[in-house]
Amino acid sequence: MLTFNHFNFNVLDMERSLAFYREALNLTPCREKRAADGSFRIVFLQDEAGSPFSLELTELRDRTEPYDLGEGEFHLAFRTPDYDAIHAKHDQMGIICFENPSMGIYFIEDPDGYWIEIVPAR
Repeated sequence: MLTFNHFNFNVLDMERSLAFYREALNLTPCREKRAADGSFRIVFLQDEAGSPFSLELTELRDRTEPYDLGEGEFHLAFRTPDYDAIHAKHDQMGIICFENPSMGIYFIEDPDGYWIEIVPAR
């Protein structure tokens, strides 16, 4: 049997990304790994519910150029029982990049260009 464990986003600025995920989604670090030579830093984030699935952020020391996200046809999704409140917060933050009112969903964009879908609990 297999279960989901984590999903990775490579980021250019770990501190900027940690601040974004804390403010926008209330994700907090649950563990961290650093290369002995300082070549990379990995931080795993968990949600408020403490689900076993985590978001892994990887920062490579020598990376200076933005990552090529292809056509951006992938995303990570979060479900919330407080859809209207979180939508208002994200709107105020200016991070909503796409809305689909007929489906009742929207997307926010992180500092590195990754899209994150927000879905209401149904």
